[in-house]
Amino acid sequence: MKSSYPLSSALRPPSSAIRRPFPAFLLSSFVFGLCLLLLPACTKRETAVEAGIRTHTLLVGNGSEPNSLDPHVAKSTTDSGILTALFEGLTALDEQTTRAVPAVAERWEISPDGLVYTFHLRSSARWSNGDPVTAADFAFTFQRILNPKFGAHYSNMLHPIKNAEAFNTGKIRDFSAVGVAAIDEHTLRLTLERPTPYLPALATHMTWLPLHRPTLEKYRAVDTRTAPWTRPGALVGNGPFTLTEWRANVHIVVQKNPHYWDAVRNRLQRIVFLPTESTAVEERNFRAGQTHVTAGLPTTKIAFYREHEPARLRLDPSSTALFLRFNVTRAPFNNLKVRRALALAIDREGLVRAVFADSRRPAAHLTPPAFSGYTTRARTPTDFVAARRLLAEAGFPAGRGLPAVEILVLSSNPEMARLAEVIQETWRHELGVASMVATKEEGTFWQCQQLLDYSTAWGGWAPDFVDPATFLEMFVEKGGNNWTGWANPDYDRLISEAARTTDPNRRFEFFQQAEALLLEEAPIAPLYFDTRTYLIHPAVKGWVPAPLLARRYQYVWLEK
Repeated sequence: MKSSYPLSSALRPPSSAIRRPFPAFLLSSFVFGLCLLLLPACTKRETAVEAGIRTHTLLVGNGSEPNSLDPHVAKSTTDSGILTALFEGLTALDEQTTRAVPAVAERWEISPDGLVYTFHLRSSARWSNGDPVTAADFAFTFQRILNPKFGAHYSNMLHPIKNAEAFNTGKIRDFSAVGVAAIDEHTLRLTLERPTPYLPALATHMTWLPLHRPTLEKYRAVDTRTAPWTRPGALVGNGPFTLTEWRANVHIVVQKNPHYWDAVRNRLQRIVFLPTESTAVEERNFRAGQTHVTAGLPTTKIAFYREHEPARLRLDPSSTALFLRFNVTRAPFNNLKVRRALALAIDREGLVRAVFADSRRPAAHLTPPAFSGYTTRARTPTDFVAARRLLAEAGFPAGRGLPAVEILVLSSNPEMARLAEVIQETWRHELGVASMVATKEEGTFWQCQQLLDYSTAWGGWAPDFVDPATFLEMFVEKGGNNWTGWANPDYDRLISEAARTTDPNRRFEFFQQAEALLLEEAPIAPLYFDTRTYLIHPAVKGWVPAPLLARRYQYVWLEK
């Protein structure tokens, strides 16, 4: 490299030295030394993504900070994605087929009447500290989540087990009456309240994950939510990875668990989960080489990646349903005709075109089409004429006299706000209804809905297992996720009948009638079925589409 600047007099060699030839070995040494000095400025620094490929460290966007790493306290998909790396249940969910596959249980048997499931656990299953995973561990775990004093949010996921609901609600106090029996160290028998054909899929839910009893007893966490057993150095899991670092709102690091029964197939050394609520920030981090897989992507960027980098863009169909919730305990939403009018006055096709660049599917019903063989007949169509008539019948012709409708959205989600604005404009133009958009940060956003402290709010449901029950049981009167205040005894009866019948055709017919009633009374207004829209680095292999958003990270790898 020739410099344009003259050497200083102190460094300039004598004239005689200039005239003599410079020894080749000294010249090469000088050049080598100069290269070492200039190396940081002249070479490209290794990005986090490149370092991850070299060290087999997967960098994954997590959307937001997890609520908890206690499976009995966790609530969202941002929690469950990390939990399935740290723990493993009796069964696991195959990403592509959404079927239950063997996990800790290598096989299971079902009695002819469908009421008894016998799970045979792998003798090679181990906790991350080397202890064997036993049937007693599962029995202990199920007793903890069903303990009414613990108050687990998703305890109903175990209610198909005989007397589980009665124990969970305090009607009986003796856990030995619950249909959970550890026959021996590696045999777990579950006796059910009623036939539950989807039980192996239900057992993939995070609430069925086993917990290490000595650890919970050590930290006095058996019946409390606040004990620090879920921190690095304390948590003992049985999954393919172990927890090594948790810096709030920065990252969670998990490392390969050498005691995992299938560790030989796990090619990742570690995973770094990155809680980044802003998809715009996450997209910039991806371009800067800081993330292998993002949690999402701003819809405004879809067109660019479709045209310029299609290999990095993923649009995976999802079974998640999105809808508006109406708080039926608050006027004017206690009026069925008002709710129904607002639900009919939504242009769903225009919505997904304007907000999501046609990357989502319009939804006129709650359950996704062909979901476990079920497609509802009922619909909530776009019908402005009928909507105007209903609003007038409710006493608000052309929207006159109707208070402004508040639509609650998540402050960190710009698409949600844009969606609310499009609905807002449609209601104003077609019905004369005024509305406003209110934003809340994530914790407050969900809390407001749980406490019925809202008027209208964006809502969604990612199915826990592949069966219509996961969507429709949500709206029974005492459903833990029925945040609308709506209740209908006929609806509850239909859901109960579906739960009791063993005939699949009759069962689906009960669901058909229940969903028709739900859409007619409109405690919700269906909007669209989601698409997992994200970016992925070409080095990530084994990352298959997952309609239920489940991910078995032990079968993902990085390839240069």
